[in-house]
Amino acid sequence: MSNIGGKAYAMNVVTPSNPKITWVNRLLFMASRGLPKNLMGLLGLSIIHFARWVIIRPNEWPDLGQGKQTVKNDYMLFCSNFNGTWDQYIDAFSDGIPKGLNLFWYSATKYPQSIPVTTFKTYITYNQVNTDYYYNATPGSAQRDIKSSLRVYDAVLQLAKSHGTQSPEEFAKAYKETMFRVQSCLGDPGIGPVASLDTERADINRGAYVRNAQQTFDSERT
Repeated sequence: MSNIGGKAYAMNVVTPSNPKITWVNRLLFMASRGLPKNLMGLLGLSIIHFARWVIIRPNEWPDLGQGKQTVKNDYMLFCSNFNGTWDQYIDAFSDGIPKGLNLFWYSATKYPQSIPVTTFKTYITYNQVNTDYYYNATPGSAQRDIKSSLRVYDAVLQLAKSHGTQSPEEFAKAYKETMFRVQSCLGDPGIGPVASLDTERADINRGAYVRNAQQTFDSERT
């Protein structure tokens, strides 16, 4: 599935907005950038890599050879990358900043509000656009995995520095203390847990393809 890269999922949602009231959204976006503490419910969600809302005016659509677009509405483009399943992400958003979501999609046409979450999920589903190409530099590591690895890396550098100045006894004590401090950061990078059923099926099919190719190669050699 093109939206998935390892543990991460890329989401793009395009929703029409009434051009007469999108100025309200622009004002809200300015306020949220100036007062980031109002987004703590969003910033505290460790599964999110980033989330961005952009308003596209009718005259701002790119011409890629299709000719000038005849568009009456403004459009809200929402882009985000996250770890976990689609449902987990929507649930976390709805639980974390329900009022914030309602403000961010204030001008969106037929926006149903973020609670109850079922209608919100339906709205996102019908307005989501699949990602044609999604590259993930660390497919086997989520955001939390990377932060944990950086903490382990810093700890190892500190141990290496201490090794040249400490006695064996002192270094053994420092090593044990360091391991105790970073033991919760010693995770197991990999594609699992499964980001979605599509990822699981892709892994199964990929493994079957590799096994069949190996069997064909072995039979040709004999």
